[in-house]
Amino acid sequence: MLMKRTSLILACLCAVSLAAIAADDKTKPDNTATNERDRSGETQTSGDQSNSSADLKITQAIRQALMKDGELSMTAKNIKIITDNGQVTLRGPVKNAQEKAKIDQLARSAAGGAKIVDQLDVKKSD
Repeated sequence: MLMKRTSLILACLCAVSLAAIAADDKTKPDNTATNERDRSGETQTSGDQSNSSADLKITQAIRQALMKDGELSMTAKNIKIITDNGQVTLRGPVKNAQEKAKIDQLARSAAGGAKIVDQLDVKKSD
């Protein structure tokens, strides 16, 4: 009797574990489109950051402005800021449209007239 009960409990645990693993596979994010976009060469990536002192100063000023802002989420503060020949590209996820607008405003203010290309993505609610 004890052996049957133990076997039944083990069978149930295995079934629950397999169901959990199957459910996990369904919720994995699909970043295929983003990865293909980044590899295409049509968008700026962190590797495109210029090492000129003027571009580095712009990137630094924008990063400092974002970090000083107490209203932005850590996700927003961790966006990519890529400056090349005076053009700034902002990339990455933000929590909402308000954060996106705030980052754009801070970047324009800190960039001193540099052109800003906003490629920020508002995260979809789960």
